[in-house]
Amino acid sequence: MAKKAARKPNAAFMKPVTPNEKLAAVVGAAPLPRTELTKKLWVYIKKNKLQDAKVRTQINADDKLKAVFGGKAKVSMFEMTKLVSNNLK
Repeated sequence: MAKKAARKPNAAFMKPVTPNEKLAAVVGAAPLPRTELTKKLWVYIKKNKLQDAKVRTQINADDKLKAVFGGKAKVSMFEMTKLVSNNLK
């Protein structure tokens, strides 16, 4: 039985991205891979209890995240990824 090759991380995901000023207020200004950026974003969301209690896929934005989310008070997890991409240099 052939052993399955270990999955290589996608190079595009590992390439450091630079957050703009709005996103830097949440995750810091240092360039970091998308994977780390997403982790830091979730740490911030959990620390500030911004995940909706009833609808777990909804993020309730505070003032810092509203700036990142283009002024939206609520976004879905899936929409969040797209909105965060708009805040990368």
